[in-house]
Amino acid sequence: MGWDSALFLSLFTDSLMLIWIVVPAVLLGIVVGAIPGFSAQNTLIILLPLTLTMDINVALAFMVSLYCATHLGGGIPAILVNMPGTGGAAATTLDGYQMTLKGKAQQALVLCFVASTVGGLVTSLATVALLPYLAQLGLYLRSVEMVAVMVFGLVLIAAIAADDPLKGIIAGFFGLMIGAIGTDHIYGTPRAAFGFLELYDGVPLVPALIGLFAISEAFSMMERSTVVPRSSVVDTKAQWADTLDGLRLSLKYWWLTIWTSFVGLVIGVVPGAGASIASFVAYQQARMFSKTPDEFGKGFAPGVVAPESANNGVTSGTLVPLMAIGVPGGSTAAVMMVVLQYHGIVLGPRLFIESPNIAYGIFFSMTLSYIVMIFTILPLARYMSQVVLIPTRILVPLILSLTIVGAFANREYVFDMGLALVFGVIGYIARKTNYHVTAILIGIILGPLFEQYLLRSLRIGQGDLTILFSSTTANVLWGFVVLSVVLPWLRGKQQERQQRNLQDRAPAALTGDQA
Repeated sequence: MGWDSALFLSLFTDSLMLIWIVVPAVLLGIVVGAIPGFSAQNTLIILLPLTLTMDINVALAFMVSLYCATHLGGGIPAILVNMPGTGGAAATTLDGYQMTLKGKAQQALVLCFVASTVGGLVTSLATVALLPYLAQLGLYLRSVEMVAVMVFGLVLIAAIAADDPLKGIIAGFFGLMIGAIGTDHIYGTPRAAFGFLELYDGVPLVPALIGLFAISEAFSMMERSTVVPRSSVVDTKAQWADTLDGLRLSLKYWWLTIWTSFVGLVIGVVPGAGASIASFVAYQQARMFSKTPDEFGKGFAPGVVAPESANNGVTSGTLVPLMAIGVPGGSTAAVMMVVLQYHGIVLGPRLFIESPNIAYGIFFSMTLSYIVMIFTILPLARYMSQVVLIPTRILVPLILSLTIVGAFANREYVFDMGLALVFGVIGYIARKTNYHVTAILIGIILGPLFEQYLLRSLRIGQGDLTILFSSTTANVLWGFVVLSVVLPWLRGKQQERQQRNLQDRAPAALTGDQA
């Protein structure tokens, strides 16, 4: 179906009429995203009886607005208290929390909000224009190509641990070992499950995320009176000038916002990939193409922009396979599919001919939700940044109670609450011994997916490793993987050479002056 100006104008007008349901959905989504362990999927399941009784257009607008807002909300605790609200915000902690420690929490929040809304807005509009082509993208990103995509994320482990490569590798491999727990992909036999049936499906992401980041950070907070050091408290007073400074930085990195959001869109189209992978890949790519890669992880603005724009670019991508071929791109999209099927909507290519208002309308509702978000959330950055001034004696019990409940809410297993506490102890020990908890989390997230795609590729190729280089798309991706490893090494060598030249010139100049 080609461009139909009259249809799209009508859809945009119809979506504006739904603003009454979009605004509360956005506010609820921000709150849900900001609480570690709670997700759009859980919330929509709880509200399923309500959405089933709504008109289909109203239900879709509500669900998609809540879904988008949770991705934005996840960055708030990641920046303020080093606790990602969602898996997609885990990469945001690397630079977002460092900005908070420097007294720049407000600027970091503004960067997060602008990158999230602009990235989501651009990709939702692009999806409307490119939907027929994006629907075919999943045919080109198969198991072979996804192996290379997974390696992109794993390369980030080395980048994170540039200061101490040995500890970074140990943390990464520890995460990969934890990720290997569960049922074997070939023989279906349990591995390292220690007799716990709850681990047969693998280590659940939510308790691992909550334990490694939220609970371990809460344990660390007990040793301090405030979230940020006393020296930074003076700089955290709310000022509109800081909001404007954040907007200025956002404009400076507008191109980074655009292209990393498309990274998220492409990864989102692949069923099962999701925001966690997209944000880590985008962070790694932003670091690779940066002129100052050493600044990443030290409170660098692009380190906030890249993952936040990517994880919001995913929101459009996950809905593409749902609408185009009837396969949900993620767990939240699966809940949306239930509602669509309840209302008798037949998903697939025919949907664009028989019900174009449904097929395209959902992306117009998404566009409206991002417009609403930027006007509702941006002025609040000034006040949200004051969370860091709350004494830890109040904050820690609140965090622990919410996160433990969040660990239970995902699968409703008491076992998961205990698992979150175990990961909390592991994360606390890792922090105290200078091991990166992010490297552990990358291993837990990407390890099982890497193994799944690798084994599937090898089964197709009957054990022949050359199957990994059997397609043009895969070879291009492998080329980028090699570049992402080689470029930082070459850049480091060049900097060493420049420093050596400067050191050689300094004594020569000194000798000349003495003469």
